[in-house]
Amino acid sequence: MTLLDQKRIPAGPAHPPEPPSPAASWLRDLGLGIRFAAGGGREGWVRTLLTAVGVGLGVALLLTAASIPHMLDARSARDQARSETKISESPDASAKKSDSTVLRIEASTEFHDRSITGYLMRADGDHPIVPPGVAAFPAPGEMVASPALEKLLDAPENALLKERLPYKVTSTISDEGLRSPGELWFYAGSGTLTSASGGHRIAGYGDPGPADPLPPMLILLTIMVCVVLLAPVAIFIATAVRFGGDRRDRRLAALRLVGADIRMTRRIAAGEALFGSVLGLLMGLALFLTGRQFIGDVEVWDTSAFPSDLAPDPRLCLLIALAVPLIAVLVTLVAMRSVVIEPLGVVRGSRNRGRRLWWRLLLPVAGLAVFGITGKFEEYGPVNPYPIVTGAVLVLLGLALLLPWLVEACVGRLRGGPVPWQLATRRLQLSSGTAARAVSGVTVAVAGAVALQMLFAAMNDDFNKVTGQDTSRAQFYAHSEIVRGDAAVHTIKEFRATKGVTQVIGTVEAYATKPGTYKDDEIQPTTSFTVGDCATLRELARVTSCRDGDTFVVHPKDKGQADWVDETARKGKVIEFDSYGRGKPLRWTLPADARTVGGRTDPSGEEHWGIMVTPGAIDARTLPGAETVSQIRVDENVPDVAEYVRNTAARIDPGMRLATLTSVVRDRQYASVQTGLQVGATATLLLIAASMLVSQLEQLRERKRLLSVLVAFGTRRVTLGWSVLWQTAIPVALGIAVAVAGGLALGATLCWMIDKDVSGWFLFLPMAGAGAGLVLLVTLLSLPVLWRLMRPDGLRTE
Repeated sequence: MTLLDQKRIPAGPAHPPEPPSPAASWLRDLGLGIRFAAGGGREGWVRTLLTAVGVGLGVALLLTAASIPHMLDARSARDQARSETKISESPDASAKKSDSTVLRIEASTEFHDRSITGYLMRADGDHPIVPPGVAAFPAPGEMVASPALEKLLDAPENALLKERLPYKVTSTISDEGLRSPGELWFYAGSGTLTSASGGHRIAGYGDPGPADPLPPMLILLTIMVCVVLLAPVAIFIATAVRFGGDRRDRRLAALRLVGADIRMTRRIAAGEALFGSVLGLLMGLALFLTGRQFIGDVEVWDTSAFPSDLAPDPRLCLLIALAVPLIAVLVTLVAMRSVVIEPLGVVRGSRNRGRRLWWRLLLPVAGLAVFGITGKFEEYGPVNPYPIVTGAVLVLLGLALLLPWLVEACVGRLRGGPVPWQLATRRLQLSSGTAARAVSGVTVAVAGAVALQMLFAAMNDDFNKVTGQDTSRAQFYAHSEIVRGDAAVHTIKEFRATKGVTQVIGTVEAYATKPGTYKDDEIQPTTSFTVGDCATLRELARVTSCRDGDTFVVHPKDKGQADWVDETARKGKVIEFDSYGRGKPLRWTLPADARTVGGRTDPSGEEHWGIMVTPGAIDARTLPGAETVSQIRVDENVPDVAEYVRNTAARIDPGMRLATLTSVVRDRQYASVQTGLQVGATATLLLIAASMLVSQLEQLRERKRLLSVLVAFGTRRVTLGWSVLWQTAIPVALGIAVAVAGGLALGATLCWMIDKDVSGWFLFLPMAGAGAGLVLLVTLLSLPVLWRLMRPDGLRTE
């Protein structure tokens, strides 16, 4: 008997396989989408690369932004490390002389509007302390310079700077002694520096004190700068993951033929977006690491950084690594809900109705309401950043959501016109959402920039003070603690002999006191004492007749201060000059025939009073604790006249303080925040230009066959080029209109919060011009690809 003869035993009923769990279905479909993105042939790889490039650009900028806190901390730490160690809270406190102490005086200067910081130093012993980044203490006549300053000195066209700093460069300052690679810094050795000539003794380097805190208004500015610069990046990343959506939908329609349902196609699309976003993360990391190596060679608005400074916070890196793929998946799923993917390659809109406006207005209104609930800031009170960030993000995001409705509403009413205009408007009518997404980053960036510019303009008076200096009478102010020979006359002669100098007000100044013994709670009468020739005294006091040897008692406008001057300036009585520890006190009798005159305001904006004498009345060399002061007027039409003046000052006294007179002085913290905005805005504009270009190229690639058909039917290439320009210009124009309106509203609200009046309603004009420039730039860069796509072989298909 064989097995065939055996009686067959009927099998039991078959059990259907258990359906996979929702998590398993998600993982399976996401994996399938990743396989399509990675192995979908040339078309699949082109779309994936476009997405990766778009996401990568945004991720690179996000990583750079995440590095800013570390960069600022590192710069501040290096700056504090090279500051002198404080002996006490008194700014004039000096260390006791020892084998390691150093005498030094600041010898900073400027060259072609670039600040150069430096110190003249002289060692007190054989083992002097050295600043961070300096290997050996410079000998007299030698200098340790930063690499940027050494390069500047070596340039043949900078001979005037070489003349001002005639020291031999023996070594360079390493990175640990500089705030940034482009910083101009030096330490020069001196063999003649003394305490009497202005030298200050220090015993070490490293100031552990905290930096000055930012005022509340600057904190508000900083928060808004971060929001405005990063919001377009997030929108661009959300836009990049939707590149190539039409081709993807047609490919997913083919999957419906083999049994895939709607939910499965959405999960597969999410898998493709997930793969592109992860690839973009890796590309962004590569761009960041590559660009970081060259960051030291890039200087924007006089700001640069060392590669080691760009170290993102690990927590922010983790947030970026999780948020970018999550945004990609969510944006794809939301976008897939607006279309129905059917078999046989049919893709159509799920519902043929226009976009609704009401819910798009809720976000900006809610953002303004958050500001209203927060209320006005106190001038010196604490600042809560969370409502500021929430309100600003809601307003800017609401403007981005409002743009698609506005574009659809406007282009739907456009009719007629030239052929390029009709091609552009018809294309926008068919797919206005794609065009609106492409320029949403421009809308957010412009709106934020308009609001920030209004905020800066409103705060301008608080951080830009009018000095009262008269720049028509003098452009430079110099003072030196070295008084040798006929110091004032010598200084005047040197400056007057300088090329381009037209007038010099030169004086020797000291302080005169009323002799006597005073209790601790009594104030010794004191007034200023000025030595200068007659021409100089006429600039400082209302002197009518004057000759060498004359003496004057000068009264200010305030009668109370005039009485205080007379307490010291007693005609025919003795006055005393205190040396402040830099020499012996000197007594001198004020002549009884001294004339009383009124004071004048000098070019630096200070009113002069006290005792004024000509050189024939007293030997200025005998005055203890005196300083030489010069105010210089120049012919600004002479090239490099400022450099000639600075060279003369350095030749008279390397430690001479030379300041440029200006009618307005800016707060340094305010200026640094504004510099940060300019640097960030430059990077954001470049990103927006790149995003618009990538989006434009992706749209052209989608319409390759259509362009070839139009050319085959005789459409001129110039016509198509103009149509591409209008397709970009119309959404950008509408986006800028939305941005200007939203930016003005946001800026006015922020000005209300800080209790400031709006001082500039037309500050949006430069940003509108920048938007128009972006349109032209993107169009010009996309034309070569457009010409290449308009070829007959574009009609070929498989």
